[in-house]
Amino acid sequence: MSSPAAGSVPVVGTVTVRYWAAARAAAGVEADRLPVEAGTTLADVLAQVGAAHVDRPRLAEVLSVCSVLVGERPVGTADPAAVPVRAGDTVELLPPFAGG
Repeated sequence: MSSPAAGSVPVVGTVTVRYWAAARAAAGVEADRLPVEAGTTLADVLAQVGAAHVDRPRLAEVLSVCSVLVGERPVGTADPAAVPVRAGDTVELLPPFAGG
């Protein structure tokens, strides 16, 4: 078993990213489990989502209008780079929808 390289941050766990409605259709999956390191932010997770689904170009457009929950906390208008995401969290991506 090798040690992490000097200066690297080891993976500390995973987060679950769940896609709802149009986001699910655009991603082509219901959910992803992605690795996280200490200090991971929502911006980092969203970048991983984009990299994991580079073959799904519509996904970026849909995600740009999604409401986001990290755990049970709504992100609202917070800067994704300032929203911490920790191992074990669930990130919910909810596109706008009509109906009731």
